[in-house]
Amino acid sequence: MKYASLMLFALVLTPQWSPAADWPQWRGVHRDSISQETGLLPMWPEGGPKLVWHAKDIGDGYSTPSVVGDSIYLLSSRGVEDESVLALSAKDGSQRWSTRLGKVGNPEQKPSYPGARSTPTVDGDWLYAFSSDGDLACLDRKTGQPRWQKNVREAFGGEYGEWAYSESPLIDGDRVLVTPGGPEATLVCLDKATGDPIWKCVSPDKDKASYSSMIIANIAGVKQYVQFIEKGLVGVDAQSGKILWKYERTAKGSMANIPTPVEAGGFIYSATGRVGGGLVEVKRAADGLVAEQVYFEAKLPTGIGGAVLVDGYLYGTSSRAMMCIDFKTGELKWEDKSVGPSSICYADGRLYLHGDTDDVALLEPSPEGYRERGRFSLPDQPDRGRSKAWAYPVIANGRLYFRDLGSLWCYDIGQK
Repeated sequence: MKYASLMLFALVLTPQWSPAADWPQWRGVHRDSISQETGLLPMWPEGGPKLVWHAKDIGDGYSTPSVVGDSIYLLSSRGVEDESVLALSAKDGSQRWSTRLGKVGNPEQKPSYPGARSTPTVDGDWLYAFSSDGDLACLDRKTGQPRWQKNVREAFGGEYGEWAYSESPLIDGDRVLVTPGGPEATLVCLDKATGDPIWKCVSPDKDKASYSSMIIANIAGVKQYVQFIEKGLVGVDAQSGKILWKYERTAKGSMANIPTPVEAGGFIYSATGRVGGGLVEVKRAADGLVAEQVYFEAKLPTGIGGAVLVDGYLYGTSSRAMMCIDFKTGELKWEDKSVGPSSICYADGRLYLHGDTDDVALLEPSPEGYRERGRFSLPDQPDRGRSKAWAYPVIANGRLYFRDLGSLWCYDIGQK
């Protein structure tokens, strides 16, 4: 694969988690929705792969699971006073422990879109979780016992948008980072062992937190954290916390800045629903780093389900269709309405799509056209009302996981 060199670089930046078959954080080991697993089914039989188990009544939410070894971790909520971290058995979906973080954020919005949003981050023996109300906690991942906990909204005067915090905490070496937002702290960098502050930064626009999760990038010789906040995409110096650059074209205030940015070779793609998608190149200028727009187009992948970069082509959905574009030019290679808005991940030469109404599809990525290699609907779907299936698919240890509100399905996708 052409992204092999990028993956090697990412290994340098990524903490030493667990084997490549695990999925220890939001969008996988490198936050790009790409799994390194092989030996997976290239086509699905009619009706889909084998269902291993279906766990019901795990609590409300859109929290995508993380999977390490024989354990699954996710956030769930029950009512407005209880948002918790759950540990489940990967063998049968049974609960191992539950630890309450606090109340949910912005509870008046919950009747429409109830539940927890963030994905726990596993780092060795510890797990880091971030609630929708700003409770950041470090827990023993085997027992759920807290090592430390603090509410960053209260500690740093944080401000979020309509649907509270959705970000998944980032671990970088001895640090944990989140985005409180607001006039006192846009991003904060904390000691992961104690929760003590290392640095914080403040955007000149005093941006609120949005719903995206940050990534690590090394561009023009500068290690930086790239995050999508209320009024734009920013790069923050990893050492000092200085804001290096900002790009505002793809932002939509505190409404829908959701997808995690996609970075490759100093080029960064960001997108927001009902606004559009765009690519910037971050480069050196006389007074530091700048983000120069390469392209922007309203009709590009902008969906909540994010996008995946494979061999120079970006795959994702909008409100209309599945699309493939040339990452560097923005040229639309194809779009297909066979699937609706979906979240997406990639493994072993295939794209996995989870539609927001629980249709599931397997695609062979190609700039030549839409190539479906399997499709089915998840059984015993929850009563969703207005809610959607917004959790991302997860691939770990030969299993494929789908979460929808209070349900979690596990499928065996390994070749026999």
